[in-house]
Amino acid sequence: MQQPNFYASARLDRAAHRRGDPDWLERLRRDPTTRIIPIWRSRSLVVTGEQPQAVMPAVATAAALLEHAGEAIFMGLIDEIAHVAIDLSHHDDPLALAPIARSGEFVDLRAVGALLSRDEGSMLAYARGILHWHRQTRFCGVCGSPTELREAGHLRVCTNPACAAHHFPRTDPAVIMLVSRGDRCLLGRKSEWPDGMYSTLAGFVEPGESLENAVAREVMEETGVAISNIRYHSSQPWPFPASLMLGFYATAETEEINYDPAELEHARWFTRAELADGGAGIRHRPRSDSIARRLIETWVAGG
Repeated sequence: MQQPNFYASARLDRAAHRRGDPDWLERLRRDPTTRIIPIWRSRSLVVTGEQPQAVMPAVATAAALLEHAGEAIFMGLIDEIAHVAIDLSHHDDPLALAPIARSGEFVDLRAVGALLSRDEGSMLAYARGILHWHRQTRFCGVCGSPTELREAGHLRVCTNPACAAHHFPRTDPAVIMLVSRGDRCLLGRKSEWPDGMYSTLAGFVEPGESLENAVAREVMEETGVAISNIRYHSSQPWPFPASLMLGFYATAETEEINYDPAELEHARWFTRAELADGGAGIRHRPRSDSIARRLIETWVAGG
């Protein structure tokens, strides 16, 4: 794709082959050029304003942040500079830990993600996602014993020798799809969304289910519309808290809508003209950093 989806920049070299080298990792931890990405209670450190910027201080100016964090998760290299994520959630006032931290504020990434550079947004999303996984995996899901960090933060191992289960970072696959029939597409809305907002249908993939089967099942369950010609568009990390959105287009074989009120508040067909800029058919579009918005805009443009 000419332009990846938000939070999906490909510039990062994850250097997975170096994660098991403790000496190399320790050198990175002391390297003054290494960049720190602090997360506090799922919020990212950002200089807010008309053009928000991520605060990713170098070890040379913010080594205290590493000391207060304890564990540091190696994320990868950008232009040979290491980036590590740290969780400061156990501190009540993380902005007091280092002078550099006071240059920004901790905000929900969803409030600023679309305004950040693609690279910065991707790094903050990655940090948020992997630290969420660490918080959820402090104890072994097999025997309940504590786990400890390995492989620079990309593995946790049960400390019970009789168990020693290995736990790897997880993400939940979810399908998101724009269903069309001729010059109309099918959108739905949930009751908790802003008034007038409609979006593409979506849902989680179930165990033993293919992506294509999940697309067809979710559309049928939510709207009663049968579909065919399911085709992949693109994917997007969506760490709110831990999803990977897999985008599809599909063709509707039926038109009658019987939406499930347990899933949707409403669903209806929209024409391209209604969804075009200035069209009167939708009051609020999906978030501009979402794959839902991209699927709709690409379809409206004839894609």
